[in-house]
Amino acid sequence: MPPVPLPAHLADLAAEYADGRREPAVPRDAATVVLQRAGADGRPEIYLLRRHTTMAFAGGMCVFPGGGVDPRDYDHTVAWAGPTPAEWAARLGTSEDVARALICAAVRETFEESGVLLAGTSADSVVADTTGDDWEADRVALESRELSMTDFLDQRGLVLRTDLLGIWSGWLTPVFEPKRYRTWFFVARLPEGQVTRDVSSESSEVVWIPAADAADQADRGELAMLPPTYLTCLEVGTHATPEAVLAASTGRSVEMFTPSVEPLGEGFTLSMPDGLRPLVAQRRSGS
Repeated sequence: MPPVPLPAHLADLAAEYADGRREPAVPRDAATVVLQRAGADGRPEIYLLRRHTTMAFAGGMCVFPGGGVDPRDYDHTVAWAGPTPAEWAARLGTSEDVARALICAAVRETFEESGVLLAGTSADSVVADTTGDDWEADRVALESRELSMTDFLDQRGLVLRTDLLGIWSGWLTPVFEPKRYRTWFFVARLPEGQVTRDVSSESSEVVWIPAADAADQADRGELAMLPPTYLTCLEVGTHATPEAVLAASTGRSVEMFTPSVEPLGEGFTLSMPDGLRPLVAQRRSGS
């Protein structure tokens, strides 16, 4: 995916926000999950959804399951297993309340948009099948906000398996965008026995694809992705297995990155985290 030139009017607009002549939109907290499984060669395949072109944010783009935090995701009574909210807060760079809400949102949105549930009846179990009509009714009720995540888990005697998640990165939408999200990127493996289902009301199609192939297709213009999605696919694709991705996540903590305007030839583009520049440069050089 070559550097995307930023239209001059957007570069000018970004400058106005940067020097205080405009007030940026207040970002909404969000969580997204890079759901993985092992491909035929063992390497990570990832689950992508193509958003409807009519969507106000990222219309037509390929994205991971995820979405904004719901106020009820802050419920401190939610059934929980795994690292504590305090432990997550240290890694996510947030308060305990926000960390709890982000983990809850990550699990809830993954279930809503893929049918995959990172929960079990105990700290060492995970739901094996969520394809029944009763599960679908609950998924729809969660998606419509008729049912909260806390009540859903309580009714089924389940606990969040927060240990099945790893943290990968954090991205904050550029200041000049009218809709902004402060998004924490998580990684997880598809639980044994569960299957994804094309159920999201926000997507036109879904696909399992090797992470490295997703980056290749984006480079060829065959998949449309926002830079954070592309860079995540590129980085995840350097790992040999989903387990290796999860292992790499254990040492990570989030420093939220906001793309800024930087020179590109005679124009401008958006910046990327310094840690990813060598990987992108190596790819562009063909080595």
